[in-house]
Amino acid sequence: MLSAFRRVTIGLQVVAIAIPAEDPILDGSSLAPGFRGGLGLKLRACIAVFFAVLLAAGATSSILELTPPISGLALKDLRDSFEEVHNGHRHEAIDIMEPRGTPVHAVVSGTIRKLFPSKPGGNTIYEFDAAGVYCYYYAHLDSYAKGLHEGMRVERGDVIAFVGSTGDADARAPHLHFEIHELGPEKLWWQGKALNPYPVLVDAVKQTR
Repeated sequence: MLSAFRRVTIGLQVVAIAIPAEDPILDGSSLAPGFRGGLGLKLRACIAVFFAVLLAAGATSSILELTPPISGLALKDLRDSFEEVHNGHRHEAIDIMEPRGTPVHAVVSGTIRKLFPSKPGGNTIYEFDAAGVYCYYYAHLDSYAKGLHEGMRVERGDVIAFVGSTGDADARAPHLHFEIHELGPEKLWWQGKALNPYPVLVDAVKQTR
């Protein structure tokens, strides 16, 4: 029998876990005298939290398993510009400076949700992870990988595009503009909560060493 729910934050997710009702057989356990529910109730609560962790892990796994979008990245190649103001608005991204034509890799396994030529971003890619929880955005691309198309399944590490300076980027400074968004329930490629990619990429680079 379940008597209550408790909200617990695990990673970037908030989940509700069920807390078992008091069991009269376990109340007043000799291992925990005077504590209602005793060891049995504590054990049930621990199991409930454990299963909540497993459920939440499925939603956060794409960020935890993210691989750098550029091969051979070092920590010195990363600079946190998430809060900077670019062209009158918060950047909410990271710019990775690389020579034009450098291969860009899918950071996670997922689906190419949208290929979109925009005035500010130039050639862009919106990739949804397999769970449909996060959207990964790649912009200022010189070109797409041959055969890339919307709805296409890609694997982590696949070459999906090449670094460029399309859109409003300075032609003298080709780079990859990269964003991470947590999708809402509508799963719209143009909407989502921006997350700072800098700490995520730092962890990803460290794991490749």
